[in-house]
Formats: sequence, structure tokens, C-alpha cells
Amino acid sequence: MGLCKTASRVRRIAVSVTGVVVALALTGCGSLIGRSQAKDIAEINVSSPELREGKPLPRDYSCKGDQGSPPLRWSSQPLSEAKSIAIVVDSHSPSQSAVHWVLYNIPATTTELGPNAADDPPTGAGQAKVTSGKAGYQPPCDPGSYRFTVYTLNGKVEVKESASLPMILKQIADQTIARGRLTAVDIQ
Repeated sequence: MGLCKTASRVRRIAVSVTGVVVALALTGCGSLIGRSQAKDIAEINVSSPELREGKPLPRDYSCKGDQGSPPLRWSSQPLSEAKSIAIVVDSHSPSQSAVHWVLYNIPATTTELGPNAADDPPTGAGQAKVTSGKAGYQPPCDPGSYRFTVYTLNGKVEVKESASLPMILKQIADQTIARGRLTAVDIQ
């Protein structure tokens, strides 16, 4: 008998809570119950003639090779507010996470980078000092997943030459209006 009363009481509470949530949502107070404040971000299609989604990173683009950064291509719907492009390459392995390349202030009209673009970046582009402390593409060495993320920004990244990696990444995040990713898993 006691178990039936408890179950009935739990149902009444659940119905009451649901009613309050619905009432708040209908009165415009939906943000009080955890609605995301994130802005909508358009999608970018990212591809490469050398990389395949979910496949190993070719050895030539790792610390065991000598090709530098791999070629990348991207496309999306035209965005009138697009002012620049940024590329961030990061990795996640069981032992650590790292950022291997940050290239920013790429002209918004650019839709691809050839091989080893880190050694000859587009005019006006900047490269951040990454986890290793060096600027430019730092080829990955350890097994893990490697994300090549392309961002469309609604402005240029305005930082001093000595700006820290977190400062540059924050500016990229704050100005992102579109994003796409190509992920390689492990190294050939």
C-alpha cells in the first residue's frame, strides 16, 4: 500500500514540474530553464585530396614525413558577413591533447590551401604559436584523432604578434559564423 502512495505522489510531482516548465516556456521565460545561448553556426564542407574522414593521417603529413601541412578545401553557402577564414588543427590522444596549427586571417574568398601552406601562407594570414611553442604546422607524432577544422569568421583576428594561443583561439571562437571539420584517426 505504501509503495502505491509513493508512486502516486511521484507522478503528481512530475506532472506539476512539467506544468511549471511548460508555463514558463509559454510566457517567454524559457531561458530560465537552460535554453542554450549559443548562436547558430552554418556548416562548411571540408575535404582534402590527401585526407579521408575517419582514416589514418598519411605518414607524409606526420612527424615521420616531410610534406608539411596537407592540402585542404572547403565550401559553404555564401555568407555576406564572412570577413576571414581560420584553420585549427588539433589532436586528442589517450595521453594528451595538443594544437598543431592555427592559421588565421585567410581572405574570405579563399576556398583551398595547397600542400605545405604553412611555409607559404596566404598574404595577410597569421600563424599562432601552437602547443609546441612554435608557429606554423607542427606535424603530429602520436596515435590519436587529428581534427582539421575550418572556420568562417565575421571579422579578422586582431592580436599582437606575441599573442598567446588561448587569446587567438578565443577570438576565433567569438567570431565564428560557420564551421566544418575533417578528422583523421591515427597515423599511417
